[in-house]
Amino acid sequence: MSKIKITLPDGTVKDFEKGVTAEKIALSIGKRLAQDALAAKVNDNLVDISAKINNDAKIKIITYKNKEGIDIFRHSTAHLMAHAVTDLFPKTKLTIGPVVEEGFYYDFDTQHHFTPEDIVKIEKRMNEIVKKDLKIERIEFSEKEAKKTFKNNQYKLELIGELNEQSTAYKQGSFIDLCKGPHVSSTGKLKAFKLMKIAGAYWKGDSKNKQLQRIYGISFPENKQLKSYLKLLEETEKRDHRKLGKQLDLFSIHEEGPGLIFWHNNGVILKNELMKYWNEEHKKMNYQLIETPDILNRSLWEQSGHWDLFKENMYTTKIDGRDFAIKPMNCPGGMLVYKTKAHSYRELPLRVAELGYVHRHELSGVLAGLFRARAFTQDDAHVFCSEEQLESEIISIIKLMKKMLAAIGFNDYEFTLAVRSEEKKDKYLGGDKGWLTAEKALKNAFNKTNDKFVIEEGEAKFYGPSLDLKIKDAIGRKWQCSTIQLDFNLAERFNITYEGKDGRKHKPFILHRVIYGSLERFIGIMIEHYAGKFPIWLAPVQVKILTIADRFNSYAEKIKEEFKKNNLRIELDTRSESVNYKVREAQLQKIPLIIIVGEKEEKNKTVAVRTLDGNVKFGVKVNDLLKRISDNIEKKEQSFKL
Repeated sequence: MSKIKITLPDGTVKDFEKGVTAEKIALSIGKRLAQDALAAKVNDNLVDISAKINNDAKIKIITYKNKEGIDIFRHSTAHLMAHAVTDLFPKTKLTIGPVVEEGFYYDFDTQHHFTPEDIVKIEKRMNEIVKKDLKIERIEFSEKEAKKTFKNNQYKLELIGELNEQSTAYKQGSFIDLCKGPHVSSTGKLKAFKLMKIAGAYWKGDSKNKQLQRIYGISFPENKQLKSYLKLLEETEKRDHRKLGKQLDLFSIHEEGPGLIFWHNNGVILKNELMKYWNEEHKKMNYQLIETPDILNRSLWEQSGHWDLFKENMYTTKIDGRDFAIKPMNCPGGMLVYKTKAHSYRELPLRVAELGYVHRHELSGVLAGLFRARAFTQDDAHVFCSEEQLESEIISIIKLMKKMLAAIGFNDYEFTLAVRSEEKKDKYLGGDKGWLTAEKALKNAFNKTNDKFVIEEGEAKFYGPSLDLKIKDAIGRKWQCSTIQLDFNLAERFNITYEGKDGRKHKPFILHRVIYGSLERFIGIMIEHYAGKFPIWLAPVQVKILTIADRFNSYAEKIKEEFKKNNLRIELDTRSESVNYKVREAQLQKIPLIIIVGEKEEKNKTVAVRTLDGNVKFGVKVNDLLKRISDNIEKKEQSFKL
């Protein structure tokens, strides 16, 4: 039999018999890899691990450690769930069962109304199917054969009609479902799963269609991973920014403005502190601060490409008979500001930043408090620079990102470098020279920061490569916030130029970067990271004074005024409730410092101080406390020690 050449991710080339399976290739690399293998990527195409390879190819074995592996594993679990449901409720019609960010779901058309008791039965049946370790097989058939197979399911027939091509399905035992795959090799691999909740849904998300029943689930290769995830969910529930937002009187969301944030006084203080810090740091770095209008003409959005590519997510209106849109992004307005005058190489690098309020239409089903809103403040900046300045500007931005995130309490993070796919260069804007220069500058700059990064080939946006920073919160979750993108699109579309030393027009490199990203989303992350216990510099109320009895109110008022003179956010509680009650209430409001005054404190001109973590110190001089608080705020310290 003839041989084929297989190229592995590390560049190693091995010879195999024609028709070798991806599974055998995995085994040739290592027994453990073969055990963990879920699928394979052959020349950028995902295939089953049992797929035969007949030509020379580049191959990557996909495991649960890969994003694609997680999706394949969880989609296979969705089929497992559908199998169990149809076993228990045979009249159920299957629709779709995709993977989502937090697991998977399947939508069912059934007369039976699912209950929590049914979930237990379904999980039990799923475990029985897992124990059978049924082989999962791929079936390919013509449109005619597919329609015959699914003749009693109008949902599958509709999907087959839309495909207009050869259909594929996956079979395990007596169960079969329409699916393009790939899937894991057998049901025995799907050992750790949990069905999470029941919800309503409409076929294809359209309220005009029939309402279906949706069951959500999650799955992992090992039970210990599932247990860790469920424990994380418990902790996440305690930290839910929507609950804490209400408890701490930060913000609210109302039916009159779905997906829109109503900031309360405490929330405005928190937001303003972050914007104040952002402005201070950008001024230090010689950024020009601009503001651009909220509503701009259609012609601008056509020029930027948003009207064609993003219109369904934009809010549009007519003014004087012409089409306008509320801006979903700040970038095009920033380009107009740049073009108001001619620029010289002497001005570069030109750093321009904006805290702009943008609107994007999101479907109601994906709205999630501050994490996914229809309007938010985006901290965009554009750096216009020459090729020679590119590397130093990237380093400057990375340092700014790390400095600001550390001050806010995020010291644990990871970087990824998204570059274009070498096999699909035609889908990217710009030529080889620009891409190679940009990618090299990002890599070189990053190497000089001594931080580690992972290269993600094929993950770059069509308009340029990017360096993305993911912060890790207090309970280990990762959030992408900061990013640096090299943008070839804007320079081309807006004909952005500067006059070089040679007197000719040149196109600058444009670095588009954010640090917070969406300020609203960033605040949501902060709330959950701190569980509402903000450091003093960010806390809406920094100090609360409690009096033991009414006769100490006058002394407490003097302390309050002294603190206010020093620009501290302070409240005074003179109610006749017990001190323990008032302390407990202040703790629920997550106020960092509680000052208690009584007879001894008034006599000695001191205070008793209690921190949010329960540490107490008596006989503290007011001026000493003021100085320590002021120093703590100035240094943006994360905790306050007595």
